[in-house]
Amino acid sequence: MNKALLSGWLVVLCLATHAQIITIVDQETNTPLEAVVLMSQSPEGFAVTNQNGSVDISEFKDALQVQIRILNYKTQIMSYDDLKAQGTIMLTSTGIALDELVVSATKWNQVSSEIPQKVTTINAKNVAFQSPQTAADLLATSGKVFIQKSQQGGGSPMIRGFATNRLLYTIDGVRMNTAIFRSGNIQNVISLDPIAIERTEVFFGPGSVIYGSDAIGGVMSFQTLTPILSIDGISTISGHAVTRYASANNEQTGHIDVNIGLNKWAFVSSFTRTDYDDLRMGSHGPKEYLRPFYVKRIDGVDEIMDNEDPRVQRPSGYTQFNVMQKVRFKASDKWDFQYGFHYSETSPYSRYDRHIRYINDLPQYGQWSYGPQVWMMNNLNITHSRKSGPFDQLTIRLAQQRFEESRISRNIDDPNREIREELVDAYSTNIDFTKKLSKHHLYYGLELVRNEVTSTGTDENVDTGEQMPGPSRYPQANWSSYAFYLTDHISISEPLTLSAGMRYNQFVLDARFDNTFYPFPFEKANMNTGALTGSLGLVYRLSESWILSTNLATAMRAPNVDDMGKVFDSEQGSVVVPNPDLKPEKAYNIDFSAAHVFGDAAKLDVSVYYTMLEDAMVRRDFQLNGETEIIYDGELSNVQAIQNAARATVYGLQAGIEIRLSSHLRLSSDVNIQKGEEETDDGTQSPSRHAPPWFGVTRIRYTFKNFQAELNAQYSGGVSFKNMPIEEQGKTEIYAVNKNGNPYSPSWFTLNLKGQYAVTKFLTMNAGLENITDLRYRPYSSGIVAAGR
Repeated sequence: MNKALLSGWLVVLCLATHAQIITIVDQETNTPLEAVVLMSQSPEGFAVTNQNGSVDISEFKDALQVQIRILNYKTQIMSYDDLKAQGTIMLTSTGIALDELVVSATKWNQVSSEIPQKVTTINAKNVAFQSPQTAADLLATSGKVFIQKSQQGGGSPMIRGFATNRLLYTIDGVRMNTAIFRSGNIQNVISLDPIAIERTEVFFGPGSVIYGSDAIGGVMSFQTLTPILSIDGISTISGHAVTRYASANNEQTGHIDVNIGLNKWAFVSSFTRTDYDDLRMGSHGPKEYLRPFYVKRIDGVDEIMDNEDPRVQRPSGYTQFNVMQKVRFKASDKWDFQYGFHYSETSPYSRYDRHIRYINDLPQYGQWSYGPQVWMMNNLNITHSRKSGPFDQLTIRLAQQRFEESRISRNIDDPNREIREELVDAYSTNIDFTKKLSKHHLYYGLELVRNEVTSTGTDENVDTGEQMPGPSRYPQANWSSYAFYLTDHISISEPLTLSAGMRYNQFVLDARFDNTFYPFPFEKANMNTGALTGSLGLVYRLSESWILSTNLATAMRAPNVDDMGKVFDSEQGSVVVPNPDLKPEKAYNIDFSAAHVFGDAAKLDVSVYYTMLEDAMVRRDFQLNGETEIIYDGELSNVQAIQNAARATVYGLQAGIEIRLSSHLRLSSDVNIQKGEEETDDGTQSPSRHAPPWFGVTRIRYTFKNFQAELNAQYSGGVSFKNMPIEEQGKTEIYAVNKNGNPYSPSWFTLNLKGQYAVTKFLTMNAGLENITDLRYRPYSSGIVAAGR
């Protein structure tokens, strides 16, 4: 027994000796700092502190310069020998940082001051403080992303005048966009659990060179909890438990995550369940937003019920749960394997903007809801490091995802209910490499993506329960993408870095139509097209306090199943048919950025940009077999199709400022201004639907030891009727009404107070009072009114 115990301690001692563990803490509070990044160039090394502030520095052996950086702290540069000798490193908080570590620009770790694109980071600590209810709300905390919501179970980001399928989502490096992402508002982002996300990066502007199709306006990159290994040979168990209540929708959330760390193995498990009741709006604002009545089916009859509290938006509540399991195996210093399983499911939830659509002052629908939204992902990530040959590091990502969604609608007093269900199985393989050669840093890789779309339709009589086949929303289809990319970051001189990249993408789409309900003279449609994109950027670091950058980039969006195959949406007297001659729409972008730190006192960050979208896919009149009209459903109908027939332009400014008023008090502000125009059906110009009015947030935060509090103002400009996009002018149900009876979007301004106190090392309490003035406001283009006080 004693020999075994002695042997065990000798093993631990040997591991600890080999590991070379140091601890990094806050100089003022002496608390450990998690997620501190250590980087060196020679030898090339990278490490991050764990939740205890500990990190293994053995891979930095013989390094003369190791950078130690974390946002809002002064960066330190020390040698390996100094790190080893000190053992504990203290960092000084500044609140002002010119750069930070980012991954989304190249899929590899980089310092933001070395890349020409604008990237913002939302870390887990800020998420814990702001306590967003959904992943869409998490994005909004950045102050740089506008969120549209058609219902409470939603959240469609708008970035630099683009939205929906012109923005890209990635989760743990895996593409989330599918072949049925549409141009209308989408809510897939709410499938993610904000409490289980350790880091979010928003990449502004075109990202097609690295990410391919859809990355026109920006990329939202989410990194979920990473399994943490033991770094001293002793097994560790750690975790978090969160419970939260919010009064505006009676939110009840419970979350738990547990990490088990061994020497070579680590496991992290996460579970979250949330219950949202109907959302209550504010007391002071447009009366058009109130909900005086709602529809309830009683004994087979649609009854219009008086709403006891017109501020309560019935129906809008729903529930959701998220499960995540990750396993990590670090076989050696060169090989690291990570497997992740994700599952998210919502209850059915009502599309609120349809429930407030009226005909002759009466509800149009007796039911309009989305069925359960289900997302599942299996992801295997393999990383290999080596110091010779064609690459320094290799990452292979193999992923399988399944998306399930449905639409259920029924007109009031009509027993016929339409059920349309979609299933997408998505498979992807990404192989990414990085190689450093003298002044060149190469990033290159391959990507293969395949989406299999299954779409079904059912018509049901709610009185008798009888069901029969109905038209599906989409054809049965396969969509594939094959790509190669190469990016080179060239250190021309100490202050000047040039970035150049290109990507070639080939897209293949095969669709099969069931002509039982739609008698078109074809059964199949095929597409095989390619696109080349590129980027060229410069970063000039005038000094440690000044950075200037510019970037030229192209981006594209390939036709997907929604563009080419959604033939079943017809207007009165018209029919939409497939167009296999569609080609990718392309964007051309230029932007300029400048950032300056004024000592330790302030930071100013400004970006201006201009984007032009060519060959935009829009619905236009069409010819089928030379005919402009065909007999459809017994009547002569005008033929239409999605075509590359429009142009759009967007330009704008993003500006941010941080001011350190004292060692405990900081002021920050972000403002976003964007203007867009797009061609309409008749060739005239209209304001772009996805360019929201100017918006921003201003915060003042006080921090002292274990306590911090923030007073913030969130605000948005309005849109008058004459400046409203033509498409929005017809959505009278979601807007206020001006004195002439025309819809418009009012400006709004809210005050919000939040506080956090670390009671002990293990217990933290948060409290917030949001929308203090109890304003009744609806963000631009949204269907549901925002929460009241």
